[in-house]
Amino acid sequence: MRGSAHLAIGLITGVAIAGLVPGIPFSLPGIALAGFSALAPDLDHPESRLSKRLGFLHAYVRWAFGAAALALACYAYFQLRPGPDQRLTYIAALAFGLLGVALQGGHARKLALLFTGMATVLAGLYAKFLWLSLLGGYISLAPYTSHRTWTHTIWAAIFWTYVGELANRSLGWHGVAYYAGGGYVSHLLADTLTKSGVQWLRPLTNFSFKIPLLSTGSKAGNVMEATICLGYGLLVLGLVIGRVGF
Repeated sequence: MRGSAHLAIGLITGVAIAGLVPGIPFSLPGIALAGFSALAPDLDHPESRLSKRLGFLHAYVRWAFGAAALALACYAYFQLRPGPDQRLTYIAALAFGLLGVALQGGHARKLALLFTGMATVLAGLYAKFLWLSLLGGYISLAPYTSHRTWTHTIWAAIFWTYVGELANRSLGWHGVAYYAGGGYVSHLLADTLTKSGVQWLRPLTNFSFKIPLLSTGSKAGNVMEATICLGYGLLVLGLVIGRVGF
């Protein structure tokens, strides 16, 4: 499914959790968390909606490598005498320059996500929040996995829910694990409705579980996505209204 459909389904799932799960307070941040979690599995795709948002530094990655190359070249020219050390530094400058040229599009975004994730890991270590460091680790590693493999498994959903549980303990915000886990699982269930399906139990088996109702990107698929979102939204709305008693 497209990112917009996953986001809509995640937000609707957040409303369902807030309105139907006993003991979970209705929370706009919680619903937003469910929407964010519904986009998280697609961090394994550099062109996904969330990858573009979190990889906000990607436009500057190439400039950073270029600046590093220029700095090394200047250091070699002005500070080092002709010899092996200077030649080695020039080679390093050339390598950084070539990397900057090679890093385009998805490659730059992957590196930006790596930097973003590592910064989050360090922030978690500094604040002594294990959940924040685990979140950063996920952001760093997910872009370097193949699409619809490791992030699209039941194990990844369990991990994401566990991160939410740790955040719940640290922040005292009841329901984080429900919103996080529910949003994440909603993504996997939605992708199960596509022709490609989801390898829920990878690596135990590479079998793709699927109910092939739609093909992502096709006109018919887009209509089906909208229909699913509308139907799911109306179902949740009816259940919540019935529970509240309006």
